[in-house]
Amino acid sequence: MHRGDLEDAQLIKNGDIMLGGVFSFHSSWENSEDNFKQKPQQLQCTRDFQFAQAMLFAIEEINNSTDLLPEITLGYKMYDACGFIARSVKVALALLNSNEIEASPSKACTRPAQVQVIMGETSSSPSAAIATAVGPFHIPMISHFSTCACLSDKTKYPSFLRTIPSDYYQSRALAHLVKHFGWTWIGAVRSNDDYGNNGMATFTETAQQLGICLEYSVSFFRTDPSDKILKIIEIIRTSTSRVVIAFLSHMDLDVLLHEFSINNLTGYQWVGTEGWMFDSQIAAMDRNHILDGAIGLSIPKAHVSGLREFMFNIKPLNSSNSDLFTQLWEALFDCKFNHSNSAEIQKQCTGEEDLTGVENSFTDMSLMPIFYNVYKGVYAVAHALHDILNCNKTCHNDVQLEPLTILQHLQRIRFKTKEGDEVYFNENGDPTAKYEIINWQRKENGMLNFAAVGLYDASLPADKQLDVKIGSTVWAKNSLQVPVSVCSEKCPPGTQKVLQKGRPICCFDCIRCAEGEISDSMDSVTCVRCPLESWSNENRDACIQKKAEFLSHKEIMGALLTAASLFGTCMTLAVAVIFVIYRKTPIVKANNSELSFLLLFSLKLCFLCSLTFIGQPSEWSCMLRHTAFGITFVLCISCVLGKTIVVLMAFKATLPRRNMMKWFGPTHQRVSVLGFTLVQVIICILWLTISPPFPSKNFEEYKDKIILECSLGSTVGFWAVLGYIGLLGMLCFICAFLARKLPDNFNEAKFITFSMLIFCAVWITFIPAYVSSPGKLSVAVEIFAILASSFGLLICIFIPKCYIMVMKPEENTKKNMMGKGAQK
Repeated sequence: MHRGDLEDAQLIKNGDIMLGGVFSFHSSWENSEDNFKQKPQQLQCTRDFQFAQAMLFAIEEINNSTDLLPEITLGYKMYDACGFIARSVKVALALLNSNEIEASPSKACTRPAQVQVIMGETSSSPSAAIATAVGPFHIPMISHFSTCACLSDKTKYPSFLRTIPSDYYQSRALAHLVKHFGWTWIGAVRSNDDYGNNGMATFTETAQQLGICLEYSVSFFRTDPSDKILKIIEIIRTSTSRVVIAFLSHMDLDVLLHEFSINNLTGYQWVGTEGWMFDSQIAAMDRNHILDGAIGLSIPKAHVSGLREFMFNIKPLNSSNSDLFTQLWEALFDCKFNHSNSAEIQKQCTGEEDLTGVENSFTDMSLMPIFYNVYKGVYAVAHALHDILNCNKTCHNDVQLEPLTILQHLQRIRFKTKEGDEVYFNENGDPTAKYEIINWQRKENGMLNFAAVGLYDASLPADKQLDVKIGSTVWAKNSLQVPVSVCSEKCPPGTQKVLQKGRPICCFDCIRCAEGEISDSMDSVTCVRCPLESWSNENRDACIQKKAEFLSHKEIMGALLTAASLFGTCMTLAVAVIFVIYRKTPIVKANNSELSFLLLFSLKLCFLCSLTFIGQPSEWSCMLRHTAFGITFVLCISCVLGKTIVVLMAFKATLPRRNMMKWFGPTHQRVSVLGFTLVQVIICILWLTISPPFPSKNFEEYKDKIILECSLGSTVGFWAVLGYIGLLGMLCFICAFLARKLPDNFNEAKFITFSMLIFCAVWITFIPAYVSSPGKLSVAVEIFAILASSFGLLICIFIPKCYIMVMKPEENTKKNMMGKGAQK
């Protein structure tokens, strides 16, 4: 494959549309020439040459395509920036002005051509300088490896785009990764350039928000003197933190790692950026296992079909007698084409050596994700041009290309590569941020494996962005346990934090809380008085949470009482149905059917009101349970009292010259029931108005649990309600007792007497039982008293009558009711 001509590290190729490339591959050989003999398999010099080849591969692939830019040929001008910022700006301006730097006239383009887009640079600082220079002219610039977040500022760099995520996301991802492992006390080493300084600033800001403290943060640049490196080593060695964040470029770490190895700086957990985490050359240099177990971020793995074979085919460069080919070939195979007069003896280069048979930095494809970024950048330009030129089967060559137009189309472009990945730029000219979490794991054979142990995707919701598989991670010193790096251990329960003077908030002492106090949170910031519901005198180091207890429907006792209440309600309804069916029979008529039905209704309310006592007390349930109980029972007893008085009056009226029933007819009966009930209603209203019942927590009954109960509010009101019920009950009992000598065939008075005996016995025994029952048992006693007295009234008064109506209808006659049968 033809690459074009090379002269003085400058590549020129004719085409309809020109792309400019700015890389730093020539200076790499110069800077690393002293290292060739020491590490021939780890050549630093080939990286940018590989990036340039990825650009050429994409251009030739597009030129051979019939779908993208048909009949349009992409050309290129490529310059070597030699690793200097000033040189980068100089060659960028030369590209804009169609000038040639250090190129012989015979190698220049045969026709004038203006560069439309600049591809590169690799580092952030040169990219920032170039973007500043070309920005006013709206010349698009696409970088494949410049990650500084500062380049997202469109006011300073309006025409800058990139195919690698911004360090804004990487810095935040690193901070969340550190927090995920519980490291709150860390150190940091950064590159002293735009990449390191801006990246570490964002990391520090995010780390502070997450409660992470930096013990130290030092900067370094590869040209710094050796005494500064020794000072950095001393800072790391004397620190107490065991985790080091390395926000370094691979070139800076290359220098530092050599000094770390000499000083045996091992045992630290390194957390790295994509600048070096997946760099196989750095891994090969780490012979003393300084970085083993390192964890950090990398660009997700990628593959571009055909790129590897293209890169290995560099022999056509030799056709131009290029100095670049000569230097590259000699570096790759450690040979010389022409021996010098020096005493050093090297093997002769033939130019026919087999590149596929060697393993070095050039044949290493670990940087394929970055090559892919270059590839995507070239294709983004091609798709933008395809849209501008209205290409279908052919393109409109008469369209005038303007830099601003190309930039605007690039900012809106969205397409998929042949590998299936979608490419687009956001409003800041950045792609979607997605990183693999890489762990350096040393194999048994000594080879290093870049194991993927997680993923960070900034496009997902905040709680799902970080996904780490801790179980598959290997840490420093080949440990399987997550390292601990904290300034102070968490304070145990019963103590509080006291910050150490002059030190970060992560450094503190733990002071024991006073008696009856406990830490107010898991962080033990201050001591607070234990609340009554969770204080235990048996353990002042912790507030023991008491279990809340109340009579619940879910427990056995509550369920049984609920069932009894519902059964009583159903039984009352059944009796009412029977009375309705036999309402025209003598036994119903003789027993005052109106009061009977009203009594059945009140009994049903009595059964249902017991349900208000079951469940967790609330403000409304506390007020309802006692008042509903008091009113319904008074209504019930008033009906019984009315029936008793009716019986007495009926038999007294049969005596000569007595007409008592006219004083206690149906109207009087209704008024008496209403009057008796109204008195209780007034008592309840006064109770609720002056001091109503309310829910409360009883902490005194038990030490290990809280009793949720209803406080009476006004005890006078409560006993007034019960006293009035007792008064009516005694009055009813006396009236029934007076009617005990009535004819046997009329059972009403006898049954009322029995029912009131049961009623009085239940409520007399209720008082001592209620007072002596602890906790929720007192509520159960009250419910039992309500149900027992209700069942007593229902069974004694109504069941015998139902028995006669259903089982012995022959006795349900007027004659039998009047007592005119056989006399004793």
